[in-house]
Order: sequence, then structure tokens, then C-alpha cells
Amino acid sequence: MSEPPPRGAERDIFRDTWVRYLGYANEVGEAFRSLVPAAVVWLSYGVSSSYVLADAIDKGKKAGDVRSPEAGRSTRVTVAVVDTFVWQALASVAIPGFTINRVCAASLYILGTATHWPLSIRKWTTTALGLLVIPVIIHPIDRSVDFLLDSSLRKLYPSVEKPSSS
Repeated sequence: MSEPPPRGAERDIFRDTWVRYLGYANEVGEAFRSLVPAAVVWLSYGVSSSYVLADAIDKGKKAGDVRSPEAGRSTRVTVAVVDTFVWQALASVAIPGFTINRVCAASLYILGTATHWPLSIRKWTTTALGLLVIPVIIHPIDRSVDFLLDSSLRKLYPSVEKPSSS
């Protein structure tokens, strides 16, 4: 979770509260993939994707409420929604989901070839490893997505204030 907002600043429910953890639901689903039905994993992606969409809508609404002579209201709203949606889709769903999926798949394979552990132990070990990796990958992925968007999509925006991503 990000640092608490400065005193007097508005609290962002999607970034500064427990709601932020809903964006990580798919990583938890990926960690448990070897133990649960595929529908549970897809449900976890539904939770994360709903979080992404809700955050993008919230940022668009907040951008629409700002009075600014720099750019038109629709431009501010569009920039806020697109930036938030793309950032969150990459940083909260796609990249970490893929990363945890590959870590878990690789560990299950390695445990299968390097040990004689029963399958259930290998699956639980893989799940534990996937869960342990989640906090380690969050900040590097967030910073990488910031760099990616700063180097590409954000160069296309007009001179309106860029939404805060992380």
C-alpha cells in the first residue's frame, strides 16, 4: 500500500485503504492455481479487473470535478481514465499475474524433477512460494510500469497534470 496522504489531503480509497489489496487478488489466485479449480483463478482475475475499472472510473470522476483552465474537462477525464486503467491493468493484473504464474509453474516443475516429494506437498510448497513472492514483486513492477508509461503513453498527453499511479 502507498504512504498515507499528507494531512489535509483527500484519502484515496483505491490507493490508501485495504481496497488496494483487491488489485492483488489475481496474484493470490495464481499462487493457488495448482490447488483450486480454474474457475476460482478466473474469479480472482474478475476481482482484480473490477478493482482496476473502479479505480479508473474514480480517477476520471475526480479529474472531471477539477476546475482548470489548462485543458478541457473531457480531456482531463480521458487522460485520467486511460492512464489509471492502463497503469493498473499492467501493474496490478497482467504483469504480476504472469510473474506469479511463471514462478509457480517453474517451482512445481523443479520440485517435480528435483525431489521425490508427494504431489500435494509440491503443490502446497509452490503455493507458499507464490504467496511469498507477491510482496517482493509489487514495487519493482510498479516502478517499471511508471517508467514504461512515462517513456511512452504519457508523452502523448496534453499538458494536464498526470494522474498519480502508485
